[in-house]
Amino acid sequence: MTRKGLWVINIVVLVCLLGCMAAIYQLSAKPNNFMLSCSSELFNHGVAGVGSDHYLLVDLVSKDGLAQINYRYYDLEGHSAGTIAMTGHVDSVDIERQMFAVSVTTKNEYAGIKDQKTPEHYEYLSYISGLNLNKSGMHSLSVQVLERDETKDYAVVLFQPSNTVCGCRLVH
Repeated sequence: MTRKGLWVINIVVLVCLLGCMAAIYQLSAKPNNFMLSCSSELFNHGVAGVGSDHYLLVDLVSKDGLAQINYRYYDLEGHSAGTIAMTGHVDSVDIERQMFAVSVTTKNEYAGIKDQKTPEHYEYLSYISGLNLNKSGMHSLSVQVLERDETKDYAVVLFQPSNTVCGCRLVH
């Protein structure tokens, strides 16, 4: 084989190696960065016929595999009824099921205004996340997109284990 033939083979091998390295990087890269800005009305299920008495705003930000989730609660007059701020990392992304898992490692809670009734949802989320963090040092959270409209940058999202369904804006 001539030197020119060897040179061509070396170039082809190099191009193939670079292509393989790029494919491996794409498969192993951290999940895409994203931000969801969500809202939901909270209902008092203990009293028949009673409408919502609080609303919830959830902001979820993922950047370079790290995650921050803020649950902010308000009464109908717009007064703060508490905040639960969580941080952790994105464990997995299942594109087919439109679901991702987050491991929460820290949590901070902030009370609402004095003498403000705390929503049941806040109490439950505080309890279950505190229990998990105290037991294993981690609280698992999953987020699943139930419905999505890319043209309006809108999605209906299910947060577990709090069983919360929210309407979310997809922020780019």
